[in-house]
Amino acid sequence: MSSRRKFLKLAALGAGALGISKTMGKASLFAETPVEKGPVVISTWNHGMPANRAAWTILRDGGTALDAVEQGVRVVESDPESTSVGYGGRPDRDGHVTLDACIMDHLGNCGGVAFLEHIKNPISVARKVMEDTPHVLFAGEGALEFALSKGFVKENLLTEDSRLAWQEWLKTSQYKPIINVENHDTIGMLALDLNGNLSGACTTSGLAYKPHGRVGDSPIIGAGLFVDNEIGAACATGMGEAVIRVAGSHTVVEMMRQGHSPTEACRLAVLRVIKKHDPALIHDLQVGFLALNKKGEYGGYAIHKGFNFALRNKFTEILMDAGAVVG
Repeated sequence: MSSRRKFLKLAALGAGALGISKTMGKASLFAETPVEKGPVVISTWNHGMPANRAAWTILRDGGTALDAVEQGVRVVESDPESTSVGYGGRPDRDGHVTLDACIMDHLGNCGGVAFLEHIKNPISVARKVMEDTPHVLFAGEGALEFALSKGFVKENLLTEDSRLAWQEWLKTSQYKPIINVENHDTIGMLALDLNGNLSGACTTSGLAYKPHGRVGDSPIIGAGLFVDNEIGAACATGMGEAVIRVAGSHTVVEMMRQGHSPTEACRLAVLRVIKKHDPALIHDLQVGFLALNKKGEYGGYAIHKGFNFALRNKFTEILMDAGAVVG
């Protein structure tokens, strides 16, 4: 075991030698470089860049990872141009914008909301569930009633652009998710603060034109998000049903517990997803994972090429391509 640990340490140092110096750009090469004492924030997809900036202002000034991930993903939830999250999200097939979110801190406290309508920032409702109740997950009308009782404002989340896109979709009502297209995806964010504590958040409006009532992995602790402050944190993106079937984010963290790097842990979880599905279905199935460990090492992996993630630490701000099994 000691020789294996030595090998992993040397491997990590070797990866560190490949560190990225380019900033404010995009790179396909990424190294799992230990970051001394943090802070670090990573998040899924292109919209992770502005989300990370908001999170970074908190982390840089000594704030908590929990505050950072909440405020970071709120940027995307509040952006009507982001059609996969919050306000402006694509509706279900009946024209309802329904939102899912969860949040988890370094102590294992967690909260989530599922099938929530009319509230722009479901991640903040999820935090209220975590902090103000003994429960973990509220859904539907109950989640809305809880949010209103906490002072959240009821709003119409269906923007004109999303309404017109939905009406265009109704002409054919074709229901087939397209991989790596952000109009059916999510934002997951993981952060390590100056105190060495981890937290994570995940929020989405779910699959565009989904059946009314469908809920994916994003509000489910252990599937869309998992944090273990002794080891690391992970979040998921892509087809939620496939993530749920393997308790995806929990699986990634457990792989890191076994000594795997964040990238390798994500890759092994992706392979488990593939193994659980008919090979004929893999062509149209995308799942990706992100992971961040206690050292500040990070990584991501997906089934198909095209999944990217944003990184911000004291050395760089960059959008990176994750590894992939296919392509």
